[in-house]
Amino acid sequence: MRCRRKTIGMRVSSEGLTVRIPMRESLSWVESVLQKRADWIVTKLDEWKNRKPTRPAWEEGAIFPLLGEPWQVTVTAAGAVQMMQASENARSKDEQPGLSLSAGVAAEQIESAVMKWYRQHALTCFTERIALYANKLGVALPQLRLSSARTLWGSCNSRGIIRLNWRLVQKPLDLVDYVVAHELSHLIEMNHSKAFWETVGSVYPGYATARKRLKEIG
Repeated sequence: MRCRRKTIGMRVSSEGLTVRIPMRESLSWVESVLQKRADWIVTKLDEWKNRKPTRPAWEEGAIFPLLGEPWQVTVTAAGAVQMMQASENARSKDEQPGLSLSAGVAAEQIESAVMKWYRQHALTCFTERIALYANKLGVALPQLRLSSARTLWGSCNSRGIIRLNWRLVQKPLDLVDYVVAHELSHLIEMNHSKAFWETVGSVYPGYATARKRLKEIG
């Protein structure tokens, strides 16, 4: 796809190879670049093809991350699912209110409860961080919507709607802040120009490191 950028960009995901090219470059130039990167492209496509999908264990004792910290699924005798911090010293004081379920909890019920827990925390966390960084940038509070995108952590459109992937709440707070600052900066610069990155850096100076970490840990 053609876009307003100065260099070619390539990304391999579960959907295949996506190539973003500068508006004015010729197809012959694009083909030459792809030929030079052919080995890399084939390797990455093979990695995706052979990657075994990991499915979470929807059972008591399973560990799920929240803001970079491990939380554990527990089921009470009454059949209520609770999420508790896995660290020993916080196990008792950080217990969360139970999500009521009937006795004899099935994997599907645990999955539903954990997903509800995640989305509740995501909405609360993202709302708070958006308010913080919107104030720093001097922009109006945008509409927030949760997404389940496979490859995007966030997006911002010209109508001022920001979508953040609920899975982002699994990551450490500093990475959440980076994505929030990134998307809010699009309300000022709807591009990835030098001015855009300067805007991000004005409220999140360590954006380059955070961006790299987020790519590394997926």
